[in-house]
Parts: sequence; structure tokens; C-alpha cells
Amino acid sequence: MDTGLIDRLRRKEEKAFKQLVDEYQKMVFRTCVGIVHSEDDADDVTQEVFIEAFRSIDTFRADAKVSTWLYRIAINKSLNFIRDNKRNRLLQSLQAKKLPDIPDEENHQDQPFEAIQQQQRKKIIDSAIDSLPKNQRTAFVLHKFDELSYKEIAEIMNISLSSVESLIFRARQNLQKKLLHCYKKSC
Repeated sequence: MDTGLIDRLRRKEEKAFKQLVDEYQKMVFRTCVGIVHSEDDADDVTQEVFIEAFRSIDTFRADAKVSTWLYRIAINKSLNFIRDNKRNRLLQSLQAKKLPDIPDEENHQDQPFEAIQQQQRKKIIDSAIDSLPKNQRTAFVLHKFDELSYKEIAEIMNISLSSVESLIFRARQNLQKKLLHCYKKSC
């Protein structure tokens, strides 16, 4: 991204903001959906990311790439979203008994059994990813969902390359343990 666009963003030009969104919206959305696991929620978080970027463009340092800066904002906003929603869900679950997810017959009549199983598997995997420590989850999502290199992840997370390798290794181990445990329990 050229410095001219950054200058225009700093002058709060709407066309520059539109250009920023057009260029990076898919990247930011993929990052958000990889963390929050819901396209609707990721849409909301993506909007928050660009609002934050627009508000804080003056804090952007030219020594980093714009994509790196946006990744950091997206990760922080996504993690904040999860944290805030966990609180809300906890309060809601205390107010009402939570029943297990059983597909409605009328809503899933046309859906084959395999598709329902696939949805349940996705929920289990999403839950396992969500249970990872923050840094492991962030590194894992950036690598697996955004397909970033370890070097790019190190730059985004502001950590060493060996730390990224370690985080992803531990994330894989933790996920294997959680999924194996769940499999044995027939989750």
C-alpha cells in the first residue's frame, strides 16, 4: 500500500477509507471468522476493525505493513468479542437450562444424516480451538485459516519465529488431546 493512501487516510478522506476496506476486507473477515467461528459475528467484528483502523490511523507506524496492523486489530477485536460473549452466554445459561443441540426434524428433513454429523464435528472442532490459550489460538488460526507463514505470524504477533513454531506445535498437541478425549467420550 502506498504512503499516499496512508496520508489520505490520515486526512480522513472517505475514498481512501473505501479503498482500504475494498483491499483488505476479505483478509480481515477470514481472520475474524477463524476466531469467532460465525460469519454473522465475523461481519460485525470486521466492521469494528475498520472503524478502529479509521479512528486510529494516526497511530499507524510506517515501519509495519498495513496488513500486519489490520491483522493485529482483527485479532484483538475478535478475542474481545469472544470474551464479551462468553460473559453474556454464562449469564444466559444461568437463567435458562441449556439443552443439547438436537437438530429440529422440520428444519433438517432434507438434510442427510452426514451433513448433520458434519455440523456437529465442526462445533466440536470450533469448541476445541476456542479452548486453546489465546496466543496458541491466534497463531493456529493465522496459520491454518489465513494460511500465513510463520514469519508473517511472528510479525503480526510481535514475537520470535521460534515462539510461533512453539505456539503452533503446542496448539496442535492440545487440539489432538482435546479431540481424542472428546472422541473417547463420544461427544
